[in-house]
Amino acid sequence: MTKTTAAITAVAGYVPDYVLTNEILETFVSTTSEWIESRTGIKERRILKGEGLGTSDMCVPAIELLLKKRGISALDIDLIIVATVTPDFVFPSTSNVVCDKIGATNAWGFDLAGACSGFLFALSTGAQFIESGKHKKVIVVGADKMSAILDYTERSTCIIFGDGAAAVLLEPNNEGLGIVDSILKVDGSGRQYLHQKAGGSVKPASYQTVDAKEHFVFQDGQPVFKKAVVGMAEVSAEIMEKNNLSSEDIAWLVPHQANKRIIDATAERMGLDADKVMLNIQKYGNTTAATLPLCLWDYEKKLKKGDKLILSTFGAGFTWGAIYLKWAYNS
Repeated sequence: MTKTTAAITAVAGYVPDYVLTNEILETFVSTTSEWIESRTGIKERRILKGEGLGTSDMCVPAIELLLKKRGISALDIDLIIVATVTPDFVFPSTSNVVCDKIGATNAWGFDLAGACSGFLFALSTGAQFIESGKHKKVIVVGADKMSAILDYTERSTCIIFGDGAAAVLLEPNNEGLGIVDSILKVDGSGRQYLHQKAGGSVKPASYQTVDAKEHFVFQDGQPVFKKAVVGMAEVSAEIMEKNNLSSEDIAWLVPHQANKRIIDATAERMGLDADKVMLNIQKYGNTTAATLPLCLWDYEKKLKKGDKLILSTFGAGFTWGAIYLKWAYNS
């Protein structure tokens, strides 16, 4: 009996119109464009502006483009998983809101909070519903409005993050294409180095937490950087070894776009040349759960059926992991 795998059959993304360049950041935070680019690789990022706009407002155009490209209706979708740490509301889930906005009345859904590893975790989760035969069409979205939780007087964080969303469609495949393997990991002891201090049940919102700016991203950069370099590089090498893959076998590394130096270290550990590494951090910055699918969207036309890809990420929590997949179509 042929094994059913979950294959990506379409990808689409959305980034807001407003471009926040390094030069603009220079005007209100103590930094320089050269300093930002040399340490992160980022030149600009997109910011969602407008009263009452949230993460769902980026998910919707990404999904609508996805459906148009695939030639299907929202009514055909069985499940929508939204990977995000910036949901529209604490509840209901952003997935619930998205289903309503696009008219996916036959679908159910939920949010998954894995920080920068969210899309990878959600992709692996969505794949289980396809492989089991439970569903035929599953949309996995990575989306974050990081500007909503950034202190734009704090240089260590506001220069890094941007807003964006991208989605993939998962469908059954019997050709041996799609998601082949995954290695997913967490280490909760790392939460002290990268988190949002207030707003959860441990420290609910109050006048004091707002005044203390505890609803913004907090990051202790050096421990995060050191752990990310090792974590992304090692898990990527691990999944290659587990599946008997050489650097020559890999068509593309799809790395989380947090820092150019981390991406370079991961590629070096895998023995990959720079021309096999997807890179768009210079345009979007770190869009958290959206970075991996935005890379797939940007590079879609370069992907060929059967290409072997390694998706690799590291995020707050700590969370990290890698997925090995075979691309399922020619653009």
